[in-house]
Parts: sequence; structure tokens; C-alpha cells
Amino acid sequence: MKIAALGAVFAAQFTLAQFKQTPLPYAYNALEGSIDAQTMEIHYSKHGAAYATNLNKAIAGTPQEKQTLIQILSETSKLTPAVRNNAGGHYNHELFWMILTPEKNTQPSAKLAKAINETFGSLDAFKEKMSKAGADRFGSGWAWLSVGKNGKLFVSSTPNQDNPLMDIVEEKGTPILGIDVWEHAYYLKYQNKRADYLSAIWNVLNWKEVSKRYDEALSKK
Repeated sequence: MKIAALGAVFAAQFTLAQFKQTPLPYAYNALEGSIDAQTMEIHYSKHGAAYATNLNKAIAGTPQEKQTLIQILSETSKLTPAVRNNAGGHYNHELFWMILTPEKNTQPSAKLAKAINETFGSLDAFKEKMSKAGADRFGSGWAWLSVGKNGKLFVSSTPNQDNPLMDIVEEKGTPILGIDVWEHAYYLKYQNKRADYLSAIWNVLNWKEVSKRYDEALSKK
């Protein structure tokens, strides 16, 4: 019995460690000027960590233990609010960390730049549309650049921790860029000036990563 009990403990520990944070690819202070170190540390080590931990707790003992994060998000309408909120929060933040960089002046790939120009008119017009989506989102949420099922780019916003991969959103697609507009993402530096945060974030955007995700999204169409 002792061996069986010990095995059950190890199994539970394995289950609860299914989803975990990707190590931050830069120092907390690497984005200073646009995102301050204190915000990055709290955002990553507290908020981001909590979504992973709480997701593992929410799926313990359910079929979602054996699913990928994408599979879980695709059937959000059938799941509990705890799974929906924490699966979304974990996915959204894992993407968010990766599309930021201290590297200066990265640019979209030629393929992505062409698609942006064809869809929005210009890179500046896209940035304006994306920033407006974030600024106009009432309360907490996200602004997204996604690839639709037709392979075309589109901008959208979602409340709370929802995202375009979920079956409950109106505009579905594969996100390649997401901007967090929850207050915890910017309030320490920008207070209630969300528009200033949305303007500054373009200075630390990792277009190399966004371009890579664009290619990956197209390859699955």
C-alpha cells in the first residue's frame, strides 16, 4: 500500500506540472523605457505563474490532463470558467513574453510586411488599428493580430483572457501577436494612460518572432 500511495503522489505531481512557464528570454529590466522592470517581474513571476499553476489545478482529474493547450482552448465552450480563464491566461502570456525583445528596430519579414500592406495599407496603419483595438477594449483584455482560416490577417480584441483560438469568440484564427491590456501590464508605469503604453510597446516588439509565427500559421492552413 505504501508503494501504491507513493506512486499516486508522484502521479499527482506529474499531472500538476503538465503546464509550466517558459523561462523569460530577457532580464526583467531589458525593456526599460517601454516596460519597467518592476512591472515585468510582477507580471511574469506572479500573474503569469499563477495562470500555469491554476490551470494545472483546474484540469486535475479531468480529460484535459492529457490534452495540449491548443486542444483545451478549442473546446472552451464545454469547460469550466476556471479552465477557460487559466488556459487562456497561460497561452496568452506565453505568447506575450515571446513577442517582446530588447533588440532594437526589428522588422517584419518580407512576406509578413507584404501581407500587412495588403490588408491594412501600411505598417503604420496596422499599428494604429492594433493600438485602437487595445485602447477601445473596455476593462481588461487583449488586442490580437491573427491569421484567419483563409490565411488572411485580421485584428481583433477579446475580453479577459479569451483569445482567437477559443471556440467561443466571434473572430477565430491563429494569434501571431497579442498585446495585454490588463492594468497589471502597464499601470505601475503608465497609470491610466493605456494609450501611452500601447504606443511604447512597438519599441520593444519582436518582429522576428511575429514573422516566425506567421509562417507557422500559414503552414497549417
